[in-house]
Amino acid sequence: MPKRQCFHCKTWVEPGDGHDCWTTTESALTRGLPEDLRDAWERLRETAADFGEQRIYASHHSIMFSRKACYLFVRPKTKYLELCVFLGRALKDPRVRKPTATSKTKWANVIRIVHRDEVEAPITDWMREAYDFAAPAAGKRAGSK
Repeated sequence: MPKRQCFHCKTWVEPGDGHDCWTTTESALTRGLPEDLRDAWERLRETAADFGEQRIYASHHSIMFSRKACYLFVRPKTKYLELCVFLGRALKDPRVRKPTATSKTKWANVIRIVHRDEVEAPITDWMREAYDFAAPAAGKRAGSK
């Protein structure tokens, strides 16, 4: 059997070799970050983890925070952290780069973080709001059949 080229990462894979280019870890994504960004990442993670029960995992180029569905994710970049917070509304704030409707009821609000001191209100309030917004429904919602 000849080698094959991975569709996603374009790496050549030998026959019988396991290959999963989508699998990564938080440490792999945050390795090599400058000290300011590493401190900001640690504060973001600690803040979100304190909200309560959730799943935190790395996926491709992002670190995801989810309850039933993802409520925020962080993409570590070389010069900033890209924080995407999913809310039931578009945020109107100069820190929000581009609010985008992702469904009829959900908005993705993208924020750039460059320093630990930025991880405070109102950003932490928006993170908490997103965590609450993503709460699994206790039953059927009002008005639904």
